[in-house]
Amino acid sequence: MKILYVTTIGGTMVFFKEFIKRLIAVGHTVDIATNETGSPVADCYREWGCRVFPISTSRSPLSMGNVKAVGQIKRLVMTEKYDLVHCHTPIAAFCTRLACRKARKKLGTKVFYTAHGFHFYEGAPKKNWLIFYTAEKLVARYTDVLITINREDYALAQKKLRAKRVAYVPGVGIDLSKFGKAEINVTEKRTSLGVPEGATLLLSVGELNENKNHSTVIRTLKDFKNVHYVIAGKGHLEGELLALAPAEGVGDRVHLLGYRTDVAELYAAADAFVFPSYREGLSVSLMEAMATGLPVACSAIRGNVDLIDEQGGALFDPHSVDACREAIATVISGNTAERGAYNREKIKAFDIWNVIEMMRELYRA
Repeated sequence: MKILYVTTIGGTMVFFKEFIKRLIAVGHTVDIATNETGSPVADCYREWGCRVFPISTSRSPLSMGNVKAVGQIKRLVMTEKYDLVHCHTPIAAFCTRLACRKARKKLGTKVFYTAHGFHFYEGAPKKNWLIFYTAEKLVARYTDVLITINREDYALAQKKLRAKRVAYVPGVGIDLSKFGKAEINVTEKRTSLGVPEGATLLLSVGELNENKNHSTVIRTLKDFKNVHYVIAGKGHLEGELLALAPAEGVGDRVHLLGYRTDVAELYAAADAFVFPSYREGLSVSLMEAMATGLPVACSAIRGNVDLIDEQGGALFDPHSVDACREAIATVISGNTAERGAYNREKIKAFDIWNVIEMMRELYRA
């Protein structure tokens, strides 16, 4: 089978590396189309024999590059005669499904779309429903399989979207062999992060942007003694967060680490994981924290509620500092080992090999 993967954001390609590796191993041909052809992940695919084609899609729905991309994708698919086109990220997926209408009829090409969290959801801004829901409703009819990765999106897609088939796959999967196995000197690791002995270490992993909502957690710290907040990730809000911490009187207890390659060790050094996002599909970092055996305080949003319940942690309204404070207090006081063990057991259902087998079945259908 000849397969094309399409995505705007090169980083998204990380999520399906293991599955593509398996596809290639059993004889399928896989190519990539993305606007980030120079990324390290793209180079990895080239090493596996994949061709990486440039397209002009953008994160912005108003970019003229998206109009050009429809033609680029159409020509590519018709020229290469792909059996299956699997698109990711909303704008690239919209362009792809418009572009593949002829290929579906003339070549019998199947079109899959994995929605890594719809931008329209309960509580989403009205403009999201106006733009993204309208766009999705328009092109869903050109979708052979619409894959959703959380229960809320699955129910919404079944009810409101006219894809030929709607499927639920529990996220992109997690390699359980990589987490909860790190052997580290916890004291040394914490010291290297600036967290003193005897302190409680709260960890978040994610970009420093508005959606990740790290500021809400920072605002709770003044109400806790000897609790440090460590964030692994980079983003445009770094300066704002660095200014907020001393303004809240907790400048010495907030640690922004930037991009890290040792996240497994960071999970192993932490006491609890905090995940205050406003919007998620099904978070990989949250699954990693669970696999490590951490109790979790996280926002009560779609995706998160598929993973965390009161036995594994505490859910809170991400718009409320008070609710966040209460959830953190819950997960750092008592039953932490029990909650961590519960999370480690629960996350087994999201193992990457389970996900790969589900994807194989969808491809075979």
